[in-house]
Amino acid sequence: MLKMALPLRLHLSLVIVVGTALLKHHAWYWLGAYAAIALIWVAVLRVSLPKLGGLVGTELIFLSVVALPLGWERASFLLIRSLVCLIAMNSFLLTLPPHSFGIALKSLPVPSALKENLLLTGQYLEILLSEVTRMQRSAQLRGLKGAGGWLRYASSAMIGTLYIRSLERAERVYAAMVIRGYNGQLPIDFTFKAKERFALIFAWAIAAFFTLTSYLYSP
Repeated sequence: MLKMALPLRLHLSLVIVVGTALLKHHAWYWLGAYAAIALIWVAVLRVSLPKLGGLVGTELIFLSVVALPLGWERASFLLIRSLVCLIAMNSFLLTLPPHSFGIALKSLPVPSALKENLLLTGQYLEILLSEVTRMQRSAQLRGLKGAGGWLRYASSAMIGTLYIRSLERAERVYAAMVIRGYNGQLPIDFTFKAKERFALIFAWAIAAFFTLTSYLYSP
C-alpha cells in the first residue's frame, strides 16, 4: 500500500462516493468512469479481493431487495452505482488499521456531534467486518467453500444472525468506551500538508467535472 495518511485516504474515498452518488440517472458513461477509478483505488490500497468480494456481495443482497421493486431498468443503474460506492468505501475500511477510524474522522469539516455519530458508525462497521470474517471461517469449516458456498450461507437466515451478533457486540464495545471515559470528543488534531491539499482539490475538481457533465451532456 502506498504511504498515505488516513485522513487523505478517507477524503479520497469520499470524493469517489459523493461524485458517484450525485451522477444523473442513466449516465452510464460517467458511471463507468467512476467504476474504473474505484478499481484503481482498490489496486492502490491493495485490498484483499476475497474479503472485498464477500463483504460487497453481502451488502448487495440487502440493496437488491430494496432496488428491484423499482423496476429492472432503474434498479440496474442504482445497483451498479451502489456497487461503485461500496467498493470505494469498503476498500478504505478493509485497509484501515484497527481502532484508527477516529484519526481519519477528525479531519472532516463537520460538527462534533456528527463526528461522534460517524465514529460510532465506523466502530460498528469494524465490528461487522470482524463478524463477517468469523462467519466466513465458520462456513468454510462446515464445507461451504468458494464464493458460491459463502453466498448461499450468507443469503439464508444467517444474515439476521450476523446483524444481531454485531449489534450485541457493538453495545458491549460502547459500554466499555463509556467506562473508560469516552465523552464523544476526539482528542486528535490533523491538518493536511500542501501536497495533500492539492491532491484533494484536484480530485474534487475531477469529480465535479464528471458529475456536472453527466447532467449537461447525457440524453
